[in-house]
Amino acid sequence: MNNLSKTTLIDQLTVEVYQNRNILGQEAAKAVVLKMKELLSNKNRIRMIFAAAPSQNEFLETLTKAEGIDWSRVTAFHMDEYIGLPASASQRFGRFLKERLFDTVKPGVVHFIDSENSIEEECKRYADLLSEQPIDMVCLGIGENGHIAFNDPPVADFQDPSIIKSVELDLVCRQQQVNDGCFTDLKSVPTQALTLTIPTLVAANYLFCIVPGTNKSEALKHTLSGPITTDCPASILRQHGHCTLYADDDSFELVANG
Repeated sequence: MNNLSKTTLIDQLTVEVYQNRNILGQEAAKAVVLKMKELLSNKNRIRMIFAAAPSQNEFLETLTKAEGIDWSRVTAFHMDEYIGLPASASQRFGRFLKERLFDTVKPGVVHFIDSENSIEEECKRYADLLSEQPIDMVCLGIGENGHIAFNDPPVADFQDPSIIKSVELDLVCRQQQVNDGCFTDLKSVPTQALTLTIPTLVAANYLFCIVPGTNKSEALKHTLSGPITTDCPASILRQHGHCTLYADDDSFELVANG
């Protein structure tokens, strides 16, 4: 495989390391496209969940250019949304994915999380939609605190009985939103969000985890080298038999150096 720096298996998790985030995003997208085509050759429809974050930019851009996918047979979800931001806010995750992916590829169905709805009603509505059929694929990232979706360490639960829930965002998570350039300062970042739970995410048949950049190196070290614990929620990915994690030399640096 071109530009592949390293590949390794950690527990059940396949890890591929590329030279930089551009190549990482391109190669992850190629793998997702191949799996989509394979599934669509055997099924009438597939169901996918996407993450909204700057770490996904190169991956999403490559995905929009892929040829030969019948997106009209794709039902798409996203995995989290802020509570308290108006529908017009540029930081809304649904808007992020709409602008960077959905408006271009035009999936047959897109289910957006409506955090302006009653929280209890929205959790039930979205849970019902997610439960209609199994999820085929999840494309996700890892936060600086090791979160997947908005399952920060204080609220992460590997046996969570909920499909989607409201959570308080921890300080590291909120500061990351400033670091990523999504908000100008910490006080502008919402303190609550809706998130798909960890069991919902890992119940999918195939997971593709895109983790570029030096700012993710500490989280990636704990994910790959530490114990499997909610102190680093992403560590649960090591128990999924069909998950590939895509890193670059920057994000993998602390793991490589022990």
